[in-house]
Amino acid sequence: QVQLVESGGGFLQAGGSLRLSCAASGLSFSNYAMGWFRQAPENEREFVAAINRSGGNAYYADSVKGRFTISRDNAKNTVYLQMNSLKPEDTAVYYCAADLRWDTLASMNRRSYDYWGQGTQVTVSS
Repeated sequence: QVQLVESGGGFLQAGGSLRLSCAASGLSFSNYAMGWFRQAPENEREFVAAINRSGGNAYYADSVKGRFTISRDNAKNTVYLQMNSLKPEDTAVYYCAADLRWDTLASMNRRSYDYWGQGTQVTVSS
């Protein structure tokens, strides 16, 4: 069965950096656009970043643009989220998700995604 397993979350002070990883199994990874979403307590799950099948196109929420970078390694079936200059408002559970696609795009809409990981907690203190 399909599994997406996130790792790399943690607790850190504002201004710090983290790299999240999401290892995928049970699917043809290169056929899927991949996305990162996050959910803070009492908030809806929101889009953070997405990357298309080849890794050539990336999309970001305005709130993270210039600070976060999404990338993927299709040989390792893994997608990454490098997070720099972290802020307390970045505190959330971060989820990766997979979206089966036949084009060169990646969606910012969580309803497009077919599979989800369990999430990893990121806590940023001020």
